[in-house]
Amino acid sequence: MLTTVGSFLQDLQNEDKGIKTAAIFTADGSEIAASTLMEVLLMNDFKLVINKITYDVQCPKKEKLSREQTTEMENMKSLVHRLFTALHLEEFQKKREHHLLEKIDHLKGQLQPLEQMKAKIEDRSEAKTSGLLWAGLAVLSVQGGAMAWLTWWVYSWDIMEPVTYFITFANSMVFFAYFIVTRQDYTYSAVKSRQFLHFFHKKSKQQHFDVVQYNQLKEDLAKATEALRRVRHSLYLQMPVEELNEKK
Repeated sequence: MLTTVGSFLQDLQNEDKGIKTAAIFTADGSEIAASTLMEVLLMNDFKLVINKITYDVQCPKKEKLSREQTTEMENMKSLVHRLFTALHLEEFQKKREHHLLEKIDHLKGQLQPLEQMKAKIEDRSEAKTSGLLWAGLAVLSVQGGAMAWLTWWVYSWDIMEPVTYFITFANSMVFFAYFIVTRQDYTYSAVKSRQFLHFFHKKSKQQHFDVVQYNQLKEDLAKATEALRRVRHSLYLQMPVEELNEKK
């Protein structure tokens, strides 16, 4: 009731080491998938091919069961399935844990060179962003110094007042234009983040750093890590008290 075609063929090869190839086909020659249940396979005649030799297998016709017999059979199937799950769940979860550990190690191996390249690109992008911010501070300082020099040494406040007004109005227009283009408020943290991302993606293209691949690997690693956590939690709940004490 629970055996598949794939496990049946594997059992044949384990029983007879002389079997090199084995496959099952329908009567019309279509290959049957390994995931097909044996219960489904035995509903019709099929061909068993072992080492390129074909054997015609004729399945006995099933009698039509009554409603009571069908209900009893379904209950039996459910009981067998529960027993199989109870007996093999821990083994399956340990295999799953081993598979997830191998997958996590493989993903970390793929991410390691990308992480190193990403760290270098981030350092350079951070340096360029900081340099741009310091340049902006220098421009504002020069502007303030020039306004003070023109106000107190060259002209008077009466002359410079409308100039400062138009400079302030021009700055407001620049900030409003920034909002129209980026759809973001002009804050220093937002400008810094946006400029950092600009430098980062530009440098990534120059260094042939695949951002999409990196993000996909990080997402796969996070999913595998979460799946491993759930499997280990399930195994932890199923451990006997003595093993739990040893773990602690």
